[in-house]
Amino acid sequence: MAMRFLHLVEASATPDDLAAAMAAVTEELGFQYFALTHHVDILAARGTAIRLHNYPAQWADYYDANVLGLSDPVHRASHVTSKGFCWSSMAMMIPLTAADLRLLRLGREQGLGDGFTVPANVPGEARGSCSFANQAGRPMPELMLPLAQLAGIFAFEAARRLWTGRGRLQDPRPPALTDRQRDCALLVGRGKSDWEAAQILGISEETVACHVRQACERHGVNKRTLLVVQTLFDGTLTFTDLFRR
Repeated sequence: MAMRFLHLVEASATPDDLAAAMAAVTEELGFQYFALTHHVDILAARGTAIRLHNYPAQWADYYDANVLGLSDPVHRASHVTSKGFCWSSMAMMIPLTAADLRLLRLGREQGLGDGFTVPANVPGEARGSCSFANQAGRPMPELMLPLAQLAGIFAFEAARRLWTGRGRLQDPRPPALTDRQRDCALLVGRGKSDWEAAQILGISEETVACHVRQACERHGVNKRTLLVVQTLFDGTLTFTDLFRR
């Protein structure tokens, strides 16, 4: 069944094909709605971000008009886990604000009940997810959730392929740094001065400054703080690297 889902979404040649495939997969999984999306302001993105769904139109219009893609608690919860989760478990994953509870209540009033969301966080790209949902009062298809996890992964990758092929996504490959440039960027991220980095690496202060400058040029930034942010964002460095955990 998982392989059939994989072949179905991979065979999609257009977003419309993928939407049709997702509708079929969603129904077979025991859900009614699906959403493939980047966690951004969709209206401001103007077609450059992944967005494909069959949610009720009224709810989707309200969601976009209020820029909820940036603050949706479902999206925020997907940023703290690597596996799919039921919306009913979000309170144990992130603190829910009054605004979050109000948003979830509004969703239920529009007919959206519990759902299941699969994170899709790719270094160098906006975070995203694939969600499956049902009408309020309809039971969660518990036995199908492992397949929903796989289907969500397959579907988001298919969407990335289609959006990249249409020129909507940038090349996800980060610029490669040399080993020494990465070492220097890491020490910048740890708050070291050029002099301190030079003492640690056994090179001159001028050489450290040169490596950092070249790393900034490769990432298209002109500030060291932005260099650290970019290397964290694209996976060149990790928080574990910075904090030595």
